[in-house]
Amino acid sequence: MSWIITGMGAVASIGGSVGEIFGSLAAGRSGLGELRGYDRSKFRAQVAYEIDDRPAPGVDEPLRATRWLEQAVAAAVADASIGEDLSGIPVLVGTTLRELRSVELAARDGIPFDPADLHFGTMLRRRFGAADTHTVANACSASLYTLALATDLLELGHADTVVVAGVDTITESTYGLLDRCYPEAPDRVRPFDRARRGMLQGEGAVAVVLRRESDGPAEGARVHARVRGVAVNCDAHHPSAPEAKSIATAVREAHRRAGIDPADVDLLMLHGTGTPLNDEAESEALSAVFAGIEPSPYMTAIKSMTGHTAGASGLHSLVAAVDAMRERIVPPIVGLDDPVAAVEGFRLVTGEAARPETDLRMAQINSFGFGGLNAVAIVEKVDGP
Repeated sequence: MSWIITGMGAVASIGGSVGEIFGSLAAGRSGLGELRGYDRSKFRAQVAYEIDDRPAPGVDEPLRATRWLEQAVAAAVADASIGEDLSGIPVLVGTTLRELRSVELAARDGIPFDPADLHFGTMLRRRFGAADTHTVANACSASLYTLALATDLLELGHADTVVVAGVDTITESTYGLLDRCYPEAPDRVRPFDRARRGMLQGEGAVAVVLRRESDGPAEGARVHARVRGVAVNCDAHHPSAPEAKSIATAVREAHRRAGIDPADVDLLMLHGTGTPLNDEAESEALSAVFAGIEPSPYMTAIKSMTGHTAGASGLHSLVAAVDAMRERIVPPIVGLDDPVAAVEGFRLVTGEAARPETDLRMAQINSFGFGGLNAVAIVEKVDGP
């Protein structure tokens, strides 16, 4: 069975819509900027990939993540022509931190926060009438885990349409925790570069509408892409260090579910966090799976421009892959100037966007999280306008 994406919506530091975000990615435009929401004197790192929607620099407010999620879902359901009444449609949200920043502001500054708003279902019920909402808190692979759950619901006949989403914001406590993880403070996300210093957070939300291909899109909607398969696993190898063999297993299982071979993959959206352990494990896994395939798929890593949007990052990469296949443009990995030896032989896009002469028909999206939470999706281009 295969599934179709009939609606998409997104917001990130580089744009407030799917089109704006892909335009920024294709142009190599980064959302990196000085840290706006907090007192920078408390941290070694001074930059992040924030959405610039606060009232003023250094002034924060609650429920920003909820606001972005509402924006992304509204855009996706409008694009899918299914209306805003989601009372009979499951809504699955992947996240890492939910509204933790709102809790911080309430605890420290006394800014009012209703505990009911910690669950995104409160907003989804109020705005969209959604009665069947679920939050998947599977770290940085959360939104692809929600995609896997959505395909299960559709395949089992438990739903005809599912809204799949991801959202995360930067919290002061998490920023401070990560600030103490690296020998040097990161100045930007530099996936697979010898000068990488570590990961920096990004902010945003993303949503897609998924349906069975046999049912087709709603009247007035188009099919953006076909989801061929999603694979997930959890090896619990280490709290933070990924395990290359488990990543390779997830990749091979995604190929099996999609009914493809590694040589069929034209575009690979790397997890690409810019941390040594993540980059090396991902490189080792891909070297094993794609051994002997020349040239390799085109490879890019959009966290170099969006930052690590955590629970939203997998779907952010998936939506970018859909547009990359449609436009035949592969965004570059910004900041990748001196690749590490582990990626030798990979067709990494650097400098400026690649514009392949041949069609990009099959994309692989990698998304990995703390605790060995691995998720891989295979998405196929659909011909048409």
